[in-house]
Amino acid sequence: MSLGQIRQRADQLRSIPLEWVLHACEAQPDRYDPRKWHTSQGVLSIRGAKFINWNRGEGGGGAIDLAIHLNHLSFPEALLWLGRHFPRPALPPEAPLSLQPSLRMPPPDSGKLWRVQSYLAHQRSIPQPLLDTLLHSGVLYADHRANAVFPLLGEANLPVGAELRGTTSRPWHGMAPGSRKDLGFFSAPIPRTPCQGIILCESAIDALSCSLLHPHHRCLSTAGARPNLTWLTSLIEQGHLLYCGFDADPTGDSMAHALISLHPTVQRLRPPRHDWNDLLKSRS
Repeated sequence: MSLGQIRQRADQLRSIPLEWVLHACEAQPDRYDPRKWHTSQGVLSIRGAKFINWNRGEGGGGAIDLAIHLNHLSFPEALLWLGRHFPRPALPPEAPLSLQPSLRMPPPDSGKLWRVQSYLAHQRSIPQPLLDTLLHSGVLYADHRANAVFPLLGEANLPVGAELRGTTSRPWHGMAPGSRKDLGFFSAPIPRTPCQGIILCESAIDALSCSLLHPHHRCLSTAGARPNLTWLTSLIEQGHLLYCGFDADPTGDSMAHALISLHPTVQRLRPPRHDWNDLLKSRS
């Protein structure tokens, strides 16, 4: 890639909305201040294309700076990371891909499984029969930190990543290193009855909750509210009726709008509460 092409590509990626980058990094919007975000690097405030990290006294401007800040990337690595998560316009084919980190799935720890089951059953209202099904099929397990691990499966049902959810007193969630959200997703068990459609949710726990509330639908986790889902096209081409069930908040609404703009056949299905798990807990 020539220097001019690199500059042109950087200008394209730099203009990606900061909210999109924050969601791709699993950041959580503050419930009271729409300009404040809670990230793995501390609390950030954004204003237009500018951001500042109040915990670290650092800031910057544009999506590239934010990707570097949140993911500890070099400039070339940030370009690749943004191009992978937001592939429109597509990353030039001559761009090197060797910087993609390899997937490191957390090893299972059966000794911590009791904590994961207790958390999901008592704090998240996921019924034990569903947990038994997930554990038996291997799409849920515990790691040595007592995180609930929800694998993302790609082609041939092989893991391409994993959502991690902390189950201790300190709330935490993230992704396994090297996860490729663009290659696969977490799926709640497929309904035995004829499937009436597919619902996209922001997390594995939301997908499980949604499947309990909509038992005739297949519920998938996009591992964060993201508009560019490269695997979504194949589902649409298969004729599935798709719904976007992102959270009922400004970010969920804006990401749903962006997704539907890219895929007009997708319909919005807004949770009656903040998210599907909140709704499930309210009915338990």
